[in-house]
Amino acid sequence: MKPLPASSNRQGTPSAVPKRHFEKAASATEGFSSERPPLSTRRYRRTLLVAQALLPVLLLVAATTTKTTSAQDAAHKPKIRAVTAFIRLDRAKYESQIQETLKFLRVAKSAFEKSGYEVETIRITTQPFPEYTQGMSRADALAFFRAYDALAVKEGFDASIGPAMTKDSDDPRNAELLAQVLATAKTLEGSVSIAGEDGIHWKSIRATAGVIQYLASHTAHSQGNFNFTAAALVPPNTPFYPASFTGEEKHFVLALQSANVVADVFTSVHSPDEAETRLRDSLGHYAQEIETTAKQVAQQTTWSYGGIDLSPAPLKEISIGGAIEKFYGAPLGSSGTLTVAAIITRALKEVPVTHAGYYGLMLPVLEDSVIAQRWSEGRLTLDSLLSYSAVCGTGLDTIPLPGDISEEQLVRILGDVASLSVKWHKPLSARLLPIAGKKPGEVTELDDPFLVNAKIQPLP
Repeated sequence: MKPLPASSNRQGTPSAVPKRHFEKAASATEGFSSERPPLSTRRYRRTLLVAQALLPVLLLVAATTTKTTSAQDAAHKPKIRAVTAFIRLDRAKYESQIQETLKFLRVAKSAFEKSGYEVETIRITTQPFPEYTQGMSRADALAFFRAYDALAVKEGFDASIGPAMTKDSDDPRNAELLAQVLATAKTLEGSVSIAGEDGIHWKSIRATAGVIQYLASHTAHSQGNFNFTAAALVPPNTPFYPASFTGEEKHFVLALQSANVVADVFTSVHSPDEAETRLRDSLGHYAQEIETTAKQVAQQTTWSYGGIDLSPAPLKEISIGGAIEKFYGAPLGSSGTLTVAAIITRALKEVPVTHAGYYGLMLPVLEDSVIAQRWSEGRLTLDSLLSYSAVCGTGLDTIPLPGDISEEQLVRILGDVASLSVKWHKPLSARLLPIAGKKPGEVTELDDPFLVNAKIQPLP
């Protein structure tokens, strides 16, 4: 092999220049190094200095991008409206029962939040309260519920004490007791069953009308009826408040606030078939993620998982009414509204998770800014909302009514809800809010962070 030239190394690149040439050049300046770093080294150092200077900026940009992406993801996800625990309350040891239940609920809430889903409330539901107040005097029962309400406020949970009457033969005095409890409570909720497998409960309907009138006249802004409902064929272990009551204990169920998911789908899809499929898939993606965490929580505790109520509950500006309007581009109450209600309900029923509660469309007038506006404009009525309930869920929810409505008029409205429920064998409810001192044409003056105000319409 021919030897390489002396000026090249084995890779064929120039070899280092003899050191003595650099020594002569550097000797003129005392104190300087006898060697100057190669050009490639100087460039590397400059690059390193620039990178060090830019690093904080790059990290800030990355953090901002991550936060923006996270915020965008959160805006599209549904929230978990409530994690509800179902217990059978023992009056003698209820405080320890509640603390044990709260320990579980806080563990569950933390697990869902770590999985990326915000939890708005934790709730505790009991069996129908007459089962654990039996034998108590009216005064003692009121004192017990004042203490329970104070505990709920202190510990930060919502509480349903179940229905005052589940059968038409039940004592209507329990409905009177419930009215007095709710009139002074800050967080307790309750109901009366106005229909069941045995048909319509007409005595219970009249007792319910009495509760509604009592709360309208004995609570600030007549808001007490927000925590009371008439329930028809609502099964146990349903998370919908105020109709919730316990069947199986040590059981937990989830409810979603997902009107934003419906709005996202209906903004871009306007074909009925495609909308149903897209909504099923979109909501199903989130619901399956949530259910995976729920099952893990159940495996790690002594509580059983009972499913998800997929009803796309709104919250004021997070509007299911607005979502429906995006589909047809027409105001809620226009022709086609019932069709969209049916599309949403069918999509929910097709989501492959364990179902609980209504899992149907909810149209609460005073909890949704768009629905409240359309009600105020007269585009929605009691009869139209009830007709939509034939293909979806809930019934008549948070309906503002004139303050001078009679008991007989309330009985007729409640009878319509019960009749529809029994005819189609489906759960419905009626949360009616007569506003004391207000007449048709006037606007409610509700003072609640979960409610919007609306115009009171004449009775049909």
